[in-house]
Amino acid sequence: MVQITKKYINEFVEFFKRHVSREHPDFPFYLLIFLAFIVFVVGINGFVNLTEEVQGETIDHFDKRVTEFVTSFRTPELNNFFQFVTDLGDFYAYLFATITAGLFFLYKLKNKKFILQLVGVVILSFLVNLALKEAFDRARPTLEHMVVVKTLSYPSGHAMSAMSFYGFLIYLIFQIKMNRGLRIFLSLLFATLILLIGLSRIYLGVHFPSDVVGGFVAGLIWIAFCVFLFNILDLLRERRIRYTAQEEEENLETE
Repeated sequence: MVQITKKYINEFVEFFKRHVSREHPDFPFYLLIFLAFIVFVVGINGFVNLTEEVQGETIDHFDKRVTEFVTSFRTPELNNFFQFVTDLGDFYAYLFATITAGLFFLYKLKNKKFILQLVGVVILSFLVNLALKEAFDRARPTLEHMVVVKTLSYPSGHAMSAMSFYGFLIYLIFQIKMNRGLRIFLSLLFATLILLIGLSRIYLGVHFPSDVVGGFVAGLIWIAFCVFLFNILDLLRERRIRYTAQEEEENLETE
């Protein structure tokens, strides 16, 4: 996946080299970073507009039907289970998961870059979610809340954070050499966690189903933007390393 992404980015770079008249050799990369930001902004704007379009009787009917179906399965055992699952989407769970993943990346793979990328994705995803909540200002469902909540409802912060964090981990898994069976298992495990965390918010009565769907969509947009941006930065760093090595070789030859 990363090779295909870099291939297309390199093609964009070569195109801008030929057609954009700028003296700086890194200008195409900076332009691509700017375009990535524009794509993200446009994606969020489209997400906001789409959300405003679906608010009304149709979405109310969807929320009511799905909520009634999910909450109809409430039992003491499932209550405990989904309270545990929703805790997996809280700050301390992400802190523990980030430290665990960070230790693996650092000591097993000797890769600090993945740690910084993962932390950046999660922190910025949280901040973007707060901004979206303030923009929509949607109140929580009037159902009994089985856990304490203090923020606004749309989009679900748990759903967006789960999609951003575990979704980005799935992306990183495919950048690491590992057993195919283990890769499939971890991917399915993280995908299941994403779905269960989102479902737990509906089950516990603290989110409308549309909140969860909106959180998932926003999380996907955020992952796509981050993956694109990180690949651009990787190519820029590799280019500078090659350029520095060439300069050193030329200096040695002249000496």
